[in-house]
Amino acid sequence: MPEPLITWHGEVPSEWTDYNGHLRDAFYLLIFSYATDGFMEHIGLGEAQRETSGHSLFTLECHLNFLHEVHQGAEVAVHTQLLACDHKRVQLYHSLHIKGETLTLAASEQMLLHVALDGPKAVPFQDSMAAHLADLARQHSKGPKPEWTGRMIGMPKAIK
Repeated sequence: MPEPLITWHGEVPSEWTDYNGHLRDAFYLLIFSYATDGFMEHIGLGEAQRETSGHSLFTLECHLNFLHEVHQGAEVAVHTQLLACDHKRVQLYHSLHIKGETLTLAASEQMLLHVALDGPKAVPFQDSMAAHLADLARQHSKGPKPEWTGRMIGMPKAIK
């Protein structure tokens, strides 16, 4: 199994917490957004490359699961796994952990679209990036499928 790709890490500041000292809902998504930026940097779509190429990734869909409380001052890290990719899209899985630990505190599955910013319009990845993404997806497929993927929101059927 490959080592986790850590795309963001930091300490939970007091401004991100509620009256109970717990991370507020919105800041889970902010952390995962920063992790997507870290993933973009990893694949060659960092700030400088976006400016040069005029390409970026836009989030199309995001599912967020709150699994355990995260407290003010916690040192956390996001592990990112590339679940799948095609010529224009990537499907990512982010999981939030106490730095150095394996327990998943929150999880986010995301679908991202490669775009040319002058439209913006969807465009295929350049060949070198497509090859890099395909290789990364192969590496990440060697590990177990994350538990918190492929989920839908829905009420269970009532028991009569």
